[in-house]
Amino acid sequence: MERKCGVLLPVTSLPSKYGIGSFSKEAYEFVDFLAAAGQSYWQILPLGQTGYGDSPYQSFSTFAGNPYFIDIEKLIRAGYLTEKETESISFGENPEKVDYERIYLGRFPLLKRAYENSPFALKLRNNWADSCYDGKRKDFDAFVEENKEWLLDYALYSAVKKENGGRSYIEWPEDIRLRKPEAMRTAQEELADEIRFYEFQQYLFAGQWGELKAYANAKGIQIIGDIPIYVAFDSADTWSHPELFEFDEKGYPTVVAGCPPDGFSATGQLWGNPIYRWDYHKKTGYQWWISRIANCFKMYDIVRIDHFRGFDEYYAIPYGDPTAEFGRWMPGPGMDLFDAIRKTLGRRQIIAEDLGFITPSVRKLVRKTGYPNMKVLQFAFDAREPGTNDYLPHNYGTNCVVYTGTHDNQTMRGWYRSVARRDRLYAKEYIGVRSEKTAAWSFIRAAFMSVADTCIIPMQDYLNLGDEARINQPSTLGGNWQWRMLPGVCTRELAERMKRLAVLYGRD
Repeated sequence: MERKCGVLLPVTSLPSKYGIGSFSKEAYEFVDFLAAAGQSYWQILPLGQTGYGDSPYQSFSTFAGNPYFIDIEKLIRAGYLTEKETESISFGENPEKVDYERIYLGRFPLLKRAYENSPFALKLRNNWADSCYDGKRKDFDAFVEENKEWLLDYALYSAVKKENGGRSYIEWPEDIRLRKPEAMRTAQEELADEIRFYEFQQYLFAGQWGELKAYANAKGIQIIGDIPIYVAFDSADTWSHPELFEFDEKGYPTVVAGCPPDGFSATGQLWGNPIYRWDYHKKTGYQWWISRIANCFKMYDIVRIDHFRGFDEYYAIPYGDPTAEFGRWMPGPGMDLFDAIRKTLGRRQIIAEDLGFITPSVRKLVRKTGYPNMKVLQFAFDAREPGTNDYLPHNYGTNCVVYTGTHDNQTMRGWYRSVARRDRLYAKEYIGVRSEKTAAWSFIRAAFMSVADTCIIPMQDYLNLGDEARINQPSTLGGNWQWRMLPGVCTRELAERMKRLAVLYGRD
């Protein structure tokens, strides 16, 4: 990777009048801002449909996109909705926070109205049956056919889930939960309209995202996407392909993912995601993973793989355990998986998220792949061991991506304010911080001047915001994934300041 820079900002955090960031004009304006600021990358969080807890790392499908990101204004211009219909729904009142409950309750009924009043509905209204819309319907059918490997199961899963009151598929009647042929046929017939509605959502998502990505690329901005290593237990992936996971014959997990006890948690972290049946994946030539990565590179220019350590070793906890205390480390697929991906897809730009407690074998795997790893400045300053920390800029190699912080960290200003005094004094001396007010920009400058090929800065740090703008606090429920950027903060003056740094340190 060349010496470049970019900004980390989730799509959800963009401003908009509909309560959550989307593929709207504000997204295009942000791309323009990035171009004016001399940036090369826009890093986002996973674009999958969020499930319980609103986390983009717990999605109902590893392939489907989040319907929340569909631009409502485009549906109005297409004639599928009226402004009056959108104005009758409350999407939340705080422009700095996403109100997920209101978004959920308001967005899907609005999309259903758009579907029913479109040329794609099973029961066509008004003049939508006119032959002049046959081209649009042909395009829709082609999209469904092209994506049938995942879309048909996802749409059916979503329709059945709604029919069952939103309950996890593990609580559905046994015949449809275990995908018995007669139950599947009945569901496909009785829920045909609802199934098509979910296909409609994915058609809109793919079209709008494709347009936004093309616009960004034309402006010289590449998209860094993000994929979780695991899928959610309640997902179309687990329901439609149980053979990929460590499940018993009744469809229940035998082990789930997490992290062992450490200094931060006496009982460890119980994530609950199903574990892959890696021996089965190996027998198939890792076909599911290859399809997943290929789909990612249809959506993004560069892919960051979350929790890269899990490919070397993963922590398996017996299903049903209340804590993560009694799990055990198991060997992952290692380089075998990445050799298969490279053989099929060629060399692709991938970033390995190797944060946390990293063993020599993980470091070896990252080196063998050749993927750049991550360096986070907030992890660098332990005054008890000055100069030795791998996250200190003077210890970097060039093949890495440096961040001030990630979506899981405090903002830089919040960190500097709350970190232990001895570590703050160490950081102050190392970086040359003059005051809390200017600390964030001091750390940004340090990241820019480092030898790391790539420098990615969270937008909150450029805006010099405190922890009120934090995205996520790991191992907590509630209050996460909500922060939104206010309209008007991406000023010309800020873009010029960012551009000066990019030019000064050879990252333009």
